[in-house]
Amino acid sequence: MWRYVKWGFRLSVVLTLFLFLHYTLPQHDIVRITETYNRITTVGANALFYASPDAGTAEGTNTRDIRFIATARPNDKVIVYRNEDTGLIWPPYFKYDSSNLQAEASNLRSDKINPQWVSVTHYGWRIPFFSIYPNAVAVKAVAGPDVRIIPWVNIVVLTVLLLVALMLRRMWLQFRERMLDPVAQDVAEAWDGVEDRGEAAAKRARGIWGRFVDWLGTFRGRPRR
Repeated sequence: MWRYVKWGFRLSVVLTLFLFLHYTLPQHDIVRITETYNRITTVGANALFYASPDAGTAEGTNTRDIRFIATARPNDKVIVYRNEDTGLIWPPYFKYDSSNLQAEASNLRSDKINPQWVSVTHYGWRIPFFSIYPNAVAVKAVAGPDVRIIPWVNIVVLTVLLLVALMLRRMWLQFRERMLDPVAQDVAEAWDGVEDRGEAAAKRARGIWGRFVDWLGTFRGRPRR
């Protein structure tokens, strides 16, 4: 039972870390921008998936004017991005140029006949049921829909995290070898000593009891007068 609980906990940690990194790390989509617009949006239970209001604007309200970028993929499937400043909060993109980004996206709009393909760098997910949109952090024109973007940031971040994980594991193994294993060995030796003393005491008790039984037997063997 304990084995299944341990593996369940490990899988939960791995899944949580995967989802966190998948949401936070930048992703690149090759799309065609079809429209850019602003919309008054009330942020409610899904506020976790929205950034704070743009730097310099009023805060403390759940209704705000949010910029959106509507796009179409090469397979004609559509995806909509929001365009919000991230400021100094998480994730650390330090984005303050949402207005400029909206102007760049508007300038790159195109139709299906004469498409202008662009790479949209974003983080987050698109979940229509909860009105959750990925946040665009950069747009740039590319040569065509088959361009491949190498995710250098993701490679560097994941490499650093892997090195940190290996270092922490090595530190833990050294700590266990130097600190925990000797204590566990001392406890085991002390327990073995207790067991040995208990067995010796039991043997002495059995010896005393045996001599007592033998002594009683001497009375049973005497003839009656």
